[in-house]
Amino acid sequence: MEKEKLINLRNIGITAHIDAGKTTVTERILFYTGKSFKLGEVHEGTAVMDWMEEEQKRGITITAAATTCFWKDFQINIIDTPGHVDFTMEVERSLRVLDGAICVFCGVSGVEAQSETVWRQADKYKVPRICFINKMDRIGSDFIKVANEIKEKLNKNVVPIQLPVGKEKNFKSVIDLVKMKAVIFDSGNDTFGEKFEECDIPDNMLEKAEKYREIMIENIADRVDWFMDKYLNESTIKEENIKKAIREGTLKSDLIPVLCGAAFKNRGIQQLLDAICYYLPSPLDIPPIKGVHPKNDTVIQRKPSINEPFSALAFKIASDKHGDLTFIRVYSGRINSGQRLYNPRINKKELVGRIYSMHADKREQLDSTSTGDIVAIVGFKSTVTGDTVCVEGHPIVLEKIEFPETVISMAIEPKTETEKEKLAFVLSKLSKEDPTFRVHTNGETGQLIVSGMGELHLEVLTNRMLSEYKVNANVGAPRVSYRETVEREVELEEKFIKQTGGRGQYAHVEIKLEPYEGEKTVEFEDKIVGGAISKQYIRSVEKGIIDTAKSGVSGGYPLINMKVTLLDGSMHSVDSSDFAFYNAASIALKKAVEKAKAVLLEPIMLIEITIPENYLGDVLSELNSRRADIIELNTVEDLRLIKGKIPLAETFGYATILRSITQGRGTYTMEPLEYKAVPTSVCSSVA
Repeated sequence: MEKEKLINLRNIGITAHIDAGKTTVTERILFYTGKSFKLGEVHEGTAVMDWMEEEQKRGITITAAATTCFWKDFQINIIDTPGHVDFTMEVERSLRVLDGAICVFCGVSGVEAQSETVWRQADKYKVPRICFINKMDRIGSDFIKVANEIKEKLNKNVVPIQLPVGKEKNFKSVIDLVKMKAVIFDSGNDTFGEKFEECDIPDNMLEKAEKYREIMIENIADRVDWFMDKYLNESTIKEENIKKAIREGTLKSDLIPVLCGAAFKNRGIQQLLDAICYYLPSPLDIPPIKGVHPKNDTVIQRKPSINEPFSALAFKIASDKHGDLTFIRVYSGRINSGQRLYNPRINKKELVGRIYSMHADKREQLDSTSTGDIVAIVGFKSTVTGDTVCVEGHPIVLEKIEFPETVISMAIEPKTETEKEKLAFVLSKLSKEDPTFRVHTNGETGQLIVSGMGELHLEVLTNRMLSEYKVNANVGAPRVSYRETVEREVELEEKFIKQTGGRGQYAHVEIKLEPYEGEKTVEFEDKIVGGAISKQYIRSVEKGIIDTAKSGVSGGYPLINMKVTLLDGSMHSVDSSDFAFYNAASIALKKAVEKAKAVLLEPIMLIEITIPENYLGDVLSELNSRRADIIELNTVEDLRLIKGKIPLAETFGYATILRSITQGRGTYTMEPLEYKAVPTSVCSSVA
């Protein structure tokens, strides 16, 4: 029974650029699987998955919402993710725990900026995926053009397994290239697309269908060895062999099937559901999850089985009036409500009070949860996003979720002294829910500073504070979060010696500081030989370096893009301590940065602007005044597409300016790209 459950389980996410139609696709899936009894619409604020007040007001997805539905013999756990770059962390943490993904593309716009970002995130976690080209009923939609664009820009392994019949308003059906059948959708309003029939391919489409079927089979044969033999040796290939080969290629990410439809017009969703079940992986198709033992760092793996010790990853915290909901993905084992689980990060046990299967903001209580499940737990007090929960007798620490650095900040203060405690409580709640929302106090001014991923991110969170939590507070204007780095190599020696009558403090370190761009913002390397400093104190040196880099040195901005190497040092048999080495490292780094002369860095954004041709000159002139660097200038239908780099500091208020220049017809998207040195002419205004 357990194996059958896992074989028929699909944990999937729906990802896309903003406005490609992710949430509409999810709403149709819920309707056709019987989870919803009426069609929810984003533009009407009735989408089930966009349940937050801010989501309904803005018509966008802000937080990843989870639900469970059933199609034929399959259970599908779905996470609908945001498309806006400010909430890309919701996509990141969802993909970390999912087995497969549907990447939705607009049939008109094709591959957009955020499409590339979510694709890279799926690549990072090696998530098998299928593509769904949506909005085939829109003017300017072109299935083959978008499929080729995905192939060129994202992955050469994409293989269309469907073709649309008709374009734009005449889009009526799709051709299934695996079955070589046309799927005709019932256009009657009373059926909501629930009825469809398979019939022979229309004569005017037969030649095109045969051509693309041959391309599909050749692509499959190139990537699946046993299928190549059938292709070469058999005149006709059975449908089940094609499906089996597509599934095998998809699981290895050697193939990415492409389907099409129009979610808003209720076309193509049932076929997408079939593809999810046929081609995307079950938990049994995913390699065993790997982690380390918390005490000795030895690598451990857990197979997807209830007979293995329990292990799960907490990937999201959501505030709730009955207690925080901790969303977990279970990788192995089984637990019942009322049990206690072990969190190795804090070395504490946490109570599994209640277990819920979630449907957006609705829930269904469960007695237990087991391998493959995505559920919410009430009862955890100290567990945060990225923590592993397991059984104490078999501890394991799974790979953590890495969170990007914030790029924008602003001051916030309570209007009255009595609101101070309430504000602190709400900020703590919001930062626990969203790890990309940071809160700290400015040491010089005493102001409370909140930081996030963009203007919209902070605006949404502050609106939630004021309306949802009824906090009476003043909010300052957004400010850029600058960084610092060094441009030259420096070596420095530091001794930390204190004598207080009793036991003293002694630490001696010699470090090298140099510019370096690695995976981490600050890389640390230990080159101590012969045990001059013990391993315990080396860890304190590393902590001192990392903590000091985060808090900043000269301008108070965090340090990035550098490497610190511990070259040498010494310790005292009695007076040395973790405290002494932490302080020695901290002082050494501060002096080294001053000696190397810190360079101020600003966040640079990748901006993509779509405008009608006649506004091109005015928009380019405005971008030039904002220190933008134009990379590409393309024509798409009757629109111009501008791609460029722009300092974040120059983008505040740009949405209003663009609307004004283009009479409301221009749109743009941005995503963080890199940090670059601030020009000398601008430095004085930053300081």
